[in-house]
Amino acid sequence: MIRLGLCCMFQEQPIKFANTTVTAIGRMNRADALAKLSRLCLQNAEALLASLRYCAGNDIGCFRVNSQILPVKTHPTSGYGIEELPDGQEIIRRFKECGKFAGQHQLRTSFHPDQFVVLNSQRADVVEKSLLELEYQAEVAEWIGADVVNIHGGGAYGDKSKALADFARNVDRLSVRARSRLTVENDDKIFSPADLLPICESTGIPLVYDVHHHRCLPDELSIEQATEKALATWNREPMFHLSSPLEGWDGPKPERHHDYIDVRDFPDIWRKKTLTVEVEAKAKELAVGKLLTDLKKGAKVDTPWFVYLLRCADGSLYTGISNDAPRRIEKHNAGTASRYTRSRLPVVLVYQEEQPGRSQALKRELAIKGLSRQEKEKLIKDVKV
Repeated sequence: MIRLGLCCMFQEQPIKFANTTVTAIGRMNRADALAKLSRLCLQNAEALLASLRYCAGNDIGCFRVNSQILPVKTHPTSGYGIEELPDGQEIIRRFKECGKFAGQHQLRTSFHPDQFVVLNSQRADVVEKSLLELEYQAEVAEWIGADVVNIHGGGAYGDKSKALADFARNVDRLSVRARSRLTVENDDKIFSPADLLPICESTGIPLVYDVHHHRCLPDELSIEQATEKALATWNREPMFHLSSPLEGWDGPKPERHHDYIDVRDFPDIWRKKTLTVEVEAKAKELAVGKLLTDLKKGAKVDTPWFVYLLRCADGSLYTGISNDAPRRIEKHNAGTASRYTRSRLPVVLVYQEEQPGRSQALKRELAIKGLSRQEKEKLIKDVKV
């Protein structure tokens, strides 16, 4: 069973979460500031309940809670303990009502702390703030029954092994409440699934597998292999992430998210699994609704991918992949496809071969890149374009 998740907010529904700024709170005396924050927290508890009601009525199985559900909670000067707020106990009661509703309707909830949460930062103050933020979100997660507080691996700082060891060491500083909910996600710049799986296995922290990030930052694992290995790290229902590239996989920045999900980006291997898939798309509930419809229709178009070789103006060879080779070559010659070919124009297509999917095309691309110049020229000679 696939449970689709909606992330944090709505595109068209009149459900809004309240927030404020440190500057605004800082202008007020402490009593007035706490009164305002108390009102905002109550308002957000009501907005969360409305969000869960929407999800329950629209076949959405999970809702990701905004990190600022309790505004400026952990700020060093404007932050507060829930017991300081005039309505502290009522706030807790209302959030627990949200948890009760979620349980009654078999809804899942999760958190995804902001990017400033970096457990392996080289700055001690950043680590301290990160731990504080995780503890706060785990506290609210406990109230509402959320079982995931998901973060990225952080930075590599020139040494991935050391960076991951620092990550693991600081995980041990978390309370049981926070650590039992903590998950880690592969990203599109630094840590791939293959990088994180060993730390997941050694710490017991589940891997939230983001297939879009993996497509942007591939490793030796196929999507199928990464899926199975990520599933094995979970002691509860697994959670994965899905998004589609804003301008397609041949676009200039495939890491940017589209408003909607192209159902072809939903891995086949996921379809028969029991898991939560959080939909990271700008159209929010509209994107989740469309994906639900597409999946129910069984919409699937098998688009072949191509591995190609270009001969550049300086005689060098460039290897790439695309599911629309002619359009990709046009982009190369327009100087918008690759930094390498941009300074070696014009380019000419001299070889291409079809692969059944992007994963296979990536593997073949790596294999061809590993060939000698002589072996590449033999490929070109043996196959006419």
